[in-house]
Amino acid sequence: MTGINAWAAKKAGGKLEPFSYEVAELAADEVEIEVTSCGICHSDLSILNNDWGVTRYPVVPGHEVIGKIAAVGASVIHLEVGQTVGIGWNVRSCLTCHQCMSGAHHHCAKTQATIVGHHGGFADRLRAQAAWAVPVPDGISAEEAGPLFCGGITVFSPIEEYDIKPTDRVGVIGIGGLGHLALQFLRAWGCETWAFTTSPDKSEELKKLGAHHVADTRDDAGLKALRGKFDAIISTVNVSLPWGRYIAALAPEGKFISVGAITEPMDLPPQALISGQKSIGGSDIGPPARVARMLNFCARHGIAPQVETFPMDEVNEAIAHLESGKARYRVVLTR
Repeated sequence: MTGINAWAAKKAGGKLEPFSYEVAELAADEVEIEVTSCGICHSDLSILNNDWGVTRYPVVPGHEVIGKIAAVGASVIHLEVGQTVGIGWNVRSCLTCHQCMSGAHHHCAKTQATIVGHHGGFADRLRAQAAWAVPVPDGISAEEAGPLFCGGITVFSPIEEYDIKPTDRVGVIGIGGLGHLALQFLRAWGCETWAFTTSPDKSEELKKLGAHHVADTRDDAGLKALRGKFDAIISTVNVSLPWGRYIAALAPEGKFISVGAITEPMDLPPQALISGQKSIGGSDIGPPARVARMLNFCARHGIAPQVETFPMDEVNEAIAHLESGKARYRVVLTR
């Protein structure tokens, strides 16, 4: 048995405190990662506060983990000690079910989440199934790479899943930790990109991130002028919206894709979808192969999150900064 030193909360809403736990001998299909940095995501806050009712305390958050491989299991042949890899929302899947065998590992019924019933990356080390440890390509720093493993793949996946084309006109709702990456991806993909925001005074900043156009979501007349305009709209927010207004902004056969974890139902009559054969869909994360494609796409096009870094021992201050809404745009802990 060996020990791992981490930061854990012992109750909902509790402060993170130093916490140590023991792990058994490394399994044959696992790697042990020496953590060098770990992003903080809003999902970490949800787990800390038990917003989803699945948290097990004490909980060690952190699912945007970057580090160097310190040890490999006996059956691991594609990774080696010293290699820089990342871990996102999951650390394990069965690898034998239909979903895994068809490349949709993230939909495996037996996935093990990194921070649900498992201790995450606010620690000096992390254990994970080798299949979920994705190498970080040259050209992406450890601090930039972390947020890509959750925030990045969350907004990259819908581009592939919903067959968004380079010729499409695509809107992004909410230009925060997810949205600022979505703009970069879509611009590099070739799309005409629109940023939907409540802060039109930041238009120049949003255009530097990749938006061709900026729409003020508080301007009713301006939004009405956009009716029937978009091939797709990606919503990154976790609050209810005037759904009908955005569905009306879709072109015929347009797609509204939500990646924000909204807990309230969408109030929308079916007729809003029937007319123009529009659709509503969701998207979560992605399998390891897609994460690797996304990372290579980022390296090729110079795509990176804007990050603010805090030392790991200032984790509570970092979380407070994220909760305050002041983060621009992702917070990363470093060791």
